[in-house]
Amino acid sequence: ATATDLLGSSSTAVTGSVVNNDNTSSAVAITGSTKLSGTAGTASNNLASGITSGETLVVNGTTFTFITGTSSTGTSIGIGDSVSNLLSAIQTQTGVTASITAGAITLTPPAAGLTLSGSTGTLGKLGLTAVGDGLSGQTLTVGATGGGTATSITFGLGTGQVKSLNDLNAKLAANNLQASIDSSTGKITLSTTNDAASATIGAIGGTSAASSQAFNGLTAAAPVADVTAQTQRASLVSQYNNVLAQINTTASDASFNGVNLLNGDTLKLTFNENGKSTLSITGVTFNSAGLGLTTLTSGTDFLDNNSANKVIGVLTTASSTLRNEASTLGSNLSVVQVRQDFNKNLINVLQTGSSNLTLADTNEEAANSQALSTRQSIAVSALSLANQSQASVLQLLR
Repeated sequence: ATATDLLGSSSTAVTGSVVNNDNTSSAVAITGSTKLSGTAGTASNNLASGITSGETLVVNGTTFTFITGTSSTGTSIGIGDSVSNLLSAIQTQTGVTASITAGAITLTPPAAGLTLSGSTGTLGKLGLTAVGDGLSGQTLTVGATGGGTATSITFGLGTGQVKSLNDLNAKLAANNLQASIDSSTGKITLSTTNDAASATIGAIGGTSAASSQAFNGLTAAAPVADVTAQTQRASLVSQYNNVLAQINTTASDASFNGVNLLNGDTLKLTFNENGKSTLSITGVTFNSAGLGLTTLTSGTDFLDNNSANKVIGVLTTASSTLRNEASTLGSNLSVVQVRQDFNKNLINVLQTGSSNLTLADTNEEAANSQALSTRQSIAVSALSLANQSQASVLQLLR
């Protein structure tokens, strides 16, 4: 196999050798009307070496089975049927163009290429030779790796089957695996991607992993740690744990007047003089445990992308929880600010009313005081004059 073609399929037309019918006296080359079975006799128009019931022919992963009889249906080919009908069935079922000229069968592959195999002797009876390295129709299974999806594939040119290395890697991706081929030795290697670098590859099976087959010898070896990478990841674990410690101390220090809303306390606010208008703000416990965050262990966590992504998922949930609580506290703050503004405005109104009721106009009161003083002075003068007049009258009487 090569890096681009695991089946070793042909991309060009394949023409077999000339095949004769069993009219041995004249060795006539077969034609489309030649029957697939062999019948002795100089006048017969059958293959010189006839195909028997039970034999198979595999073209691009599609298996054609030869049966007793003279008619064919789908991939079941009657041995008494003609070469032309066999070629027509191949073309209908596989998309491979099949023709015969001067006793030689030609198979022209579609864009995907051509693989060809069959039971012992069947290809030779038709003048054809095997095309491909035998992977066509074989299977490969790999158990779930690093939390991935178990892989089950079939090699071939059919829909959903694997032909190339790119096809194989596309199938392995969901199982956190990738395949590579050594161009010099043709050796196939499966390895985990960085998503599951610390995971052991799942059990390998399927017909292609059997003895003498292409994937035989593949073993699920234990992962090998990259010392430099793991040292860096251990440092990240330490940093993460330090941040968790800071979250705990910050949450415990977020106290004001003995109330800590990040430590489960409840704050009750009273908005009027009789205590009937209130707002209770329920606190939360937002230390690391309350946020669902736990300390990590060096050598266990952050070993690969999968383990790192799990932590990222927990952090995302914690971040969402914090945003929701921030929204709740923001809503309560808005209520407090509205009530605060309302109370300030009410105080101003009451103060203005009180002033209007109790405070005097200084100019008006000064004028009133001056008028009172003047009236008092006039009264005193009048009384003095009255006294003087009375004294004068008494003097006359004497």
